[in-house]
Amino acid sequence: MVQHPLSATLSRAFYAGDAVAVARALLGQRLVRILDGVRLSGRICETEAYRGPDDAASHGYRRTPRSSIMYGPPGIAYVYFIYGNHHCLNVVTDADGVSGAVLLRGVIPLAGLDVMRARRGTLMATRRDPLAGLADGPGKLTEALGVSLAQNGLDLTLRGELFIEADAPAPGEEVVTTPRIGIGGDEEARLRPWRFVWQPRGAA
Repeated sequence: MVQHPLSATLSRAFYAGDAVAVARALLGQRLVRILDGVRLSGRICETEAYRGPDDAASHGYRRTPRSSIMYGPPGIAYVYFIYGNHHCLNVVTDADGVSGAVLLRGVIPLAGLDVMRARRGTLMATRRDPLAGLADGPGKLTEALGVSLAQNGLDLTLRGELFIEADAPAPGEEVVTTPRIGIGGDEEARLRPWRFVWQPRGAA
């Protein structure tokens, strides 16, 4: 996996590997959203890997107009709307022409907390812990950061409105691996341990 100096934007080569390897490597890296001139950011703490025709739980299992982006160049944002009420942010992986993507399921917020809490609603303002429930789910993440279908197809290797910066990787002893959550497909797909969760020591 390609290493980058801290704060450098991750290059296309970082994303060009297998989706499972990239999903693990993204833990600890810093997702950045520039929204109305304000920098919002958080360290990625939960991911899920999705492959192509060999993964019945993946959008890339069959190539469709929506999933064709997963077969394109790595490092591109794949955003879709689900359950009629929230968006999911993915990063395209693997070589151009090979289907793969990583779902970003959660971040540990770092910057722009007031904006994130405002975007998440008045309920957030009443919580003692300013980070509790802020971006610990794929829909919460996109709502907090203002990510929607408008960001679908953005190049995350460029320092634009949405990108990922290098940060210290999550230590192996702090990473938990589990099957993916709430997916369809066959039993084999449902049991694959392709969800990665970073649980920093000392965190509540």
